[in-house]
Parts: sequence; C-alpha cells; structure tokens
Amino acid sequence: MAAPDHPAITYSSYLHLDELLACQEPVSEGPEHDEMLFIVIHQVYELWFKVLLHELERLQDRLEIGDRGSALMTMKRILTILKTIVAQIDVLETMTPLGFSSFRGRLERASGFQSAQFRELEAVLGGRDPGVLSHHPAGPARDRIEAAMSRRSLWDSFLLHLDRLGHWIPEDVKGRDPSRALEPSRAVQDVLVEVYQSDPASAQVCERMVDIDEGVQEWRYRHVKMVERTIGRKTGTGGSSGVDYLAATIGRQAFPDLWAIRNRL
Repeated sequence: MAAPDHPAITYSSYLHLDELLACQEPVSEGPEHDEMLFIVIHQVYELWFKVLLHELERLQDRLEIGDRGSALMTMKRILTILKTIVAQIDVLETMTPLGFSSFRGRLERASGFQSAQFRELEAVLGGRDPGVLSHHPAGPARDRIEAAMSRRSLWDSFLLHLDRLGHWIPEDVKGRDPSRALEPSRAVQDVLVEVYQSDPASAQVCERMVDIDEGVQEWRYRHVKMVERTIGRKTGTGGSSGVDYLAATIGRQAFPDLWAIRNRL
C-alpha cells in the first residue's frame, strides 16, 4: 500500500496549536504576571467575534430564504456565545487595577477601539457610524467594515423574512439604501404588532431578535463596569475617552422598533 501523501491529521496540527500558542507575546518586562491573562482574554474575544460574524451571516441567509427553523437554531447559538463573552468578563475582573497598571503603559496606542471585527459586528447589527473608520488604516480590516456598512443589516434580513412569510413590509422600507442608518418606522411597528397578535411562530423570531439586542447591550454594560473598576475615569488606552464613551453606548438599541411596540402589546 502506498504511503499517504501527507501526514495524518492530529489534534495539534488540525488546530494549529504550535502557531496558536506562540501568539501570546507580553511586552512588559518580567513579564508582569497579569499580562498573559489580558492577552489571552482579548485573543479569545476576537475568536468569538469571528464565530459571531460567521453565524450572523448564516442567520441572515436563513431569514431571507424563509427558513425559520434553521434561523431559530442559529439564533440560539448566537445568544449562547453572547452569554459566554459576557461571562469572560468575570475572569478579566480578577485582574486588579494595580495588576493592569503594571503593564498598561507598554500598550502605547493599542486600544479596543481598534477591534475591526467588533466594528464589523456592529455594522452587521445596523451600525452606520463612519467615524469608527478613523481607528483603522486603509487595508483589509477597514475594507471589511466598510463592506458590512454597505450591505443589508440583520434588521433588513429580518424584515425580508417577515415579508416572505406574508407580513407585508412597505416597499420603501424593503428597498431602502442599506448603507444609511436605520430609522424607527411607525409602519414597521404596525406590522410587528400584527405579527405578535396573529403569528406566534414569527413572534418567536421577533423575541430572539430582542434577545440578541439585549445580549449585546448586556456585554456593553459589563464591559463598561469592568473598565471603570480597573481604570476609573482615566483616559482610555490609546487616548480614548474611556469609561465616558463606553457608558454612552450602553442603551444603544440595534432594533428600536421591536422595543417601541412593547407598550402596544
């Protein structure tokens, strides 16, 4: 029998563990003990952001073709991931202010503001703030954010889903320019109220959309409190405004129409 053309796949080779475990390179002298935790937590966040973007792409596809069952399964996975990234903050909060300050100065201009994947995630959820691009130089990462801002958002795909299932969405809403920021719509809210009152299965999809929105808001809140207990009201890493900017994002709703109808149900 001829020998295989390539080595058998192993656990290590499949996961590229040699490369993965070589990616943690502290910059502090010593290095400072807490820097390894800080690096790993943020690398894991980026991996989860990658999975979330992957799952959101599938969710939009499933919604747009009217596959409610698969859409709900994908939503469950997304919500479970959101709970996981919130729980990771518990680990990061074991780092004291002194522990962080021991290496913070070595981070120079590096900042979470520069997470291109999180900005891409915000864009998929409907964010259309061109100001975020100032944190990203020309290149593939910036291109991905700009592309996400020009495509249909998850909300647009959700409305197409309802329309496909017989809940008429106004043509001007369906045909809107996806590169423009979402605006609350009384006409859409009327449709949503009708969905809740007459179509329990589609109402379940609506509720999962609210769960996703709330899950992102919960992560923002926990992130703000973690930053506040670690650096207080100091200027953020990389020169950002820190807690004050983050706090202003806490109540930001991705899908305001779904929240606006609560007092009509």
